Amino acid sequence: MPVTQADIDLANRLADAAGAAIRPYFRAEHGLEAKADASPVTLADKEAEAVMRRLIIAERPMDAIVGEEEATREGTSGRTWVLDPIDGTRSFIAGRPIFGTLIALLDNGWPVLGIIDQPIIKERWVGVTGRTTTFNGQPIQARTCRELSQALLATTSPALFEDDQLHAFEHVDGQVMSTILGGDCYNYGLVASGHLDLVIEAGLKLHDFAALVPVVEGAGGRMCDWQGDPLHAASNGEVIAAGDPARIEEIVETLACRGH
Repeated sequence: MPVTQADIDLANRLADAAGAAIRPYFRAEHGLEAKADASPVTLADKEAEAVMRRLIIAERPMDAIVGEEEATREGTSGRTWVLDPIDGTRSFIAGRPIFGTLIALLDNGWPVLGIIDQPIIKERWVGVTGRTTTFNGQPIQARTCRELSQALLATTSPALFEDDQLHAFEHVDGQVMSTILGGDCYNYGLVASGHLDLVIEAGLKLHDFAALVPVVEGAGGRMCDWQGDPLHAASNGEVIAAGDPARIEEIVETLACRGH
């Protein structure tokens, strides 16, 4: 089913609602707790997801919902909204405005609409299959990277890789011009806007990457797993984002060196 303007409008309203829930807690008392996996969660995470879920249930009751903070809600339409109210909670609790709200729409498991929203500095990337990605309403284009040696690479943290994944990542890290640490979803917006060339990560869940795919690819970039295959609901969480798709094959070959 094609993405409609009504879908895009709803996604933007979800981002607006999440931002309104998050902003009062930024650099303020946010009720930090540790989840079962020891990752942090705040009242802002919980309230932002809750308000988005209420809007979806009211307007698209047949659609499924997958979120980071609440249980999956099954649907019957073949469409799934995937929500990460605060991607980069550690940045949020540290008062760093480089976290983001991620909103994706999947059609039969494939990402077709994505939003990265930074509610503090009010930056929003909107990606839709078949359309040019916009940043605050203006079309954007990822940049050309003619050689891996010229690339600016980003990853959230090497500590998030398993040993063999880290070994593979280091093969790429040793070939690029420079590597930036930290940033979570914000890095992918910067790829789409032409400020970064590559992001390589592992261990991501569906809510971490689904929204990123339409944003990066609508700007002329490409996202895939470490084998070069397109990302979908069953992907294993190993992710490559490249502003210049011509670099993908070389990166995949380099990552294949894990364990060697």
